[in-house]
Amino acid sequence: MARAAFPKGSLAIRLRDEVGPLFRDAEFAGCYGRRGRPGYSPAALMLVLVLQFVEKLTDVQAAEAVAERIGWKYALGLRLEDAGFDSSVLSEFRARLIEHDLSLLAFDRILERCRELDLVKAGGKQRTDSTHVICAVRDLNRSELVGESVRALCEVLAAVAPDFLPATVDLTVWAKRYGPRVASWSGPRTQAERDRLTVQFALDGRLLIEAVHKDRQRAWLRELPQVAALCTVLRQTFLIETRADGSEVMRRRTDKDGVPPGQHRLASPYDLDARWAAKGETFWLGYKLHLTETCDDPLDADADADSARLGTAGGVGSGRT
Repeated sequence: MARAAFPKGSLAIRLRDEVGPLFRDAEFAGCYGRRGRPGYSPAALMLVLVLQFVEKLTDVQAAEAVAERIGWKYALGLRLEDAGFDSSVLSEFRARLIEHDLSLLAFDRILERCRELDLVKAGGKQRTDSTHVICAVRDLNRSELVGESVRALCEVLAAVAPDFLPATVDLTVWAKRYGPRVASWSGPRTQAERDRLTVQFALDGRLLIEAVHKDRQRAWLRELPQVAALCTVLRQTFLIETRADGSEVMRRRTDKDGVPPGQHRLASPYDLDARWAAKGETFWLGYKLHLTETCDDPLDADADADSARLGTAGGVGSGRT
């Protein structure tokens, strides 16, 4: 029936006819318990994920395709009356693959099968180069970075624990200080005032971090990425010194103090992977993208043609000399 409906074939039909079965249920035995009622075939689910990726379908659309499309039923080896499964099965199956480190199984198996069918051949030499990618965040100086890091943590805390900030800080003062985004052009005019504001940002940040770690009922707050980001920003911008009386004071780092290595320094609390980087005379905030390409040897005909042209050019040059 599938061949009658698609005389010229379809992707799913060709996948079954030319590539054949790719997965076996036994390969996924470790993802499931030994007890309980039988579930949907994991080998079939893996093939569904492959077809879903190729056709760029959502989980709901993929589940509907299993139930409605003849080509998919043919590829999966299902009977026409098979009603398929609920779309939530796909997300649960992905979670099992990740948990048991089988996320690359589909790629490896398809690549292996394509090699057996001579659909994929080994390339020649490879060369790798890198280029710069600029991230989509604002360039911040050190004062703005500290202030924005505190502001980012405040926004997250207000969303996940609405009662945390009112019980910890003066909302009137903090709303004025961290309500609008921190920008030097709208801040203090003198350097002394800017330094004092930067220290105030640091003190506020330390207050938040200490309050988060004291909250034992919500220990999960310590795992927020913005908490770790603020700690990193404070560490790379300030030093804590102990006075003779035993009290601690935060002091801004100077050139003599140095800074942590570049790979550990944050540049924005809103993109924790972005870093300042330099290559030659290019200086940017973002990432490095590595590109690898194969450099196959030229075909024999092209090589012979190039040799002939070079030989002709050499002969003309020799005659003139």
